[in-house]
Amino acid sequence: MELIWKTSAVTVSFSLEDGPVRLLSISPGPAGENSGQPLVEISALGHGRSPATLRHVGTHLGRQLRYHSHDSDADQLRIVQVEPSTGLQVTSVFKASEGVAGFQTWTEATLTGPGELELDFLSTAVLRTGAPDQLELVAGVNDWMAENRWTRRPLRELLPDIQRDPHHPESRGRHAVTASNSWSTGEVLPTGVLVSPDAALGWQIEHNGPWHYELGDTRYGGYLLLSGPTDQEHQWTVTVSADKPFRTVPASIVTATGHDQAFAALTRQRRAIRPADDRRPVIFNDYMNTLMGDPTTEKLLPLIDAAASVGADGFCIDAGWYAEGDWWNTVGEWKPSTTRFPNGLGEVIDRIRAHGMIPGLWLEPEVIGIDSPLARQLPDSAFISRRGVRVSEGGRHLLDLRSPAARRHLDETVDVLVSEYGIGFFKLDYNTMTGPGTDSDGQSLGQGLLEHNRAHLDWLDGIQARHPELLLENCASGAMRMDYALLSRLHLQSTSDQQDPVLYAPIAAAAPASVVPEQAGNWAYPQTGTSPERFTFCLVNGILGRMYLSGYLDKMTSAELDLVRTAISRHRLVLGEPLTPFWPLGLPGWTDEWVVLGLAGKSRSYLTIWHREAGPAEVELPLPPGRIADFFPLAADGWSYLWQAGGLKVSTDVAEPSARVITLFADD
Repeated sequence: MELIWKTSAVTVSFSLEDGPVRLLSISPGPAGENSGQPLVEISALGHGRSPATLRHVGTHLGRQLRYHSHDSDADQLRIVQVEPSTGLQVTSVFKASEGVAGFQTWTEATLTGPGELELDFLSTAVLRTGAPDQLELVAGVNDWMAENRWTRRPLRELLPDIQRDPHHPESRGRHAVTASNSWSTGEVLPTGVLVSPDAALGWQIEHNGPWHYELGDTRYGGYLLLSGPTDQEHQWTVTVSADKPFRTVPASIVTATGHDQAFAALTRQRRAIRPADDRRPVIFNDYMNTLMGDPTTEKLLPLIDAAASVGADGFCIDAGWYAEGDWWNTVGEWKPSTTRFPNGLGEVIDRIRAHGMIPGLWLEPEVIGIDSPLARQLPDSAFISRRGVRVSEGGRHLLDLRSPAARRHLDETVDVLVSEYGIGFFKLDYNTMTGPGTDSDGQSLGQGLLEHNRAHLDWLDGIQARHPELLLENCASGAMRMDYALLSRLHLQSTSDQQDPVLYAPIAAAAPASVVPEQAGNWAYPQTGTSPERFTFCLVNGILGRMYLSGYLDKMTSAELDLVRTAISRHRLVLGEPLTPFWPLGLPGWTDEWVVLGLAGKSRSYLTIWHREAGPAEVELPLPPGRIADFFPLAADGWSYLWQAGGLKVSTDVAEPSARVITLFADD
């Protein structure tokens, strides 16, 4: 028996007989086939895998699941399976978004009778992928100041090919991508795309902690497995019973005809799972290449006046506003410094509000510095710990947000700053990691961390419920926690801490592969006295994302300030419509000479072109012909554009790295 689920933009088919439920096809997408790969893989203590392998497929319990029931409408599908020997019941949930060729999915597990089962793995979803020989994997890695580094490789290069006549051995290998710890994107990205000659499959795992995905080759063909924490990779187990169910972290899956189309579909899905919010203010932040954690009234007041003069909508005072001395190890109490602000922080906040700007503050709420008074005042139960010892990393302890004392402290902090100072924007940073988790309640380390991660999301939901107008930025040493568990709730994502604008170019260009453009907070930090091209380059970095402005505006010339004003006004035009990303030269490499990002709209597209070496040079972009207009700067001095048979020829004779933004209008 076959189950067909149709949504507004996708049709999904499942096999319900002859074994466990299997996902056959997602249309539009590759043609379906009768794959034997179970939709759900699940293992528990005493119920492992066969053959012995590091892969998470071939689980005994997964093979023994049988279809029980389902219910569906155009928005959601629930498929229930049972495993008779244990009383295990597993429900696969699929949630559609209007107009998106894909869905969000997760798995729920419980027992239907007495007893308990200790799970050590449960997949969010497992999909067949077709033959690895026909597929390429587009995937990204992350690092501090070197975020969003993507590659495209043949999948067969990553998987052994040992299935040969006459023995037909089954590979036990896999290509595994795993994030550990509480930096969900500290090393690798939870997003990927598999590209075949005629279709593409894209995904993102939506969790603010550890996750795992793997690709492999079995006797059923290729597979893609998505999950949250596991025992093997993350020291995670959880006890389930009739009154203690478990739900996996969610993931979103989309289909498309190609690489760029898959990222466009992911962009639409990301917008769909976020609450509607058209507020997209341009925020000035005093940190990057400016005050660098050393704010004072004397330094801030002229910066505030200058930020207002160029049209900024908000002004965020970054790290150090609470510190009498070192701002790193003293975080946690969140009381304004009296030496930095002799007349009180209110004087500075009042100046921001007098200009009609949103006042903002930097917070690192989840940590308490080892030199903070709160490190001694809060109970041990308020902190992440292992074997009764508080975790201490980088001069900080880490709050366990399952703790009522920890939550009360953070709620009071936010409520006081909002009510007493009128703060309307918080930059929420996170520069320290938990390690594998906490065992303070007797659970596994991984489950303790998962519960803390979910408590963190619940805390954010509570803040937004109490203060619905509050704007929140997601930052973790730049983009070390760039996931859609958080970004489905927050308004702005810091894309990097990178201080060199030329190195920032590939980060800004690749950011829309992970984040919707209007959330991608790309720093624009021009400095007075630099060359006009470098000044422009800094501003260009922010145009096709969400401009995050910095730099000593109060020291700039009139001509420099005018260029900043122009950049902001042009940037606002880009924010005016929902745009989807494309990359005419492919996702950029870290050392590429030419870097190109496009954002496509209904009637026009915008294209940022960076040339990161000294001119002269030229490049051909494979684009359909159309009309071109300079967008920023308003005159393309030193650059020229010419349509040729193969696309758009771009030439520059600028004697240093330079960048331009242009508008493309399709031919009528």
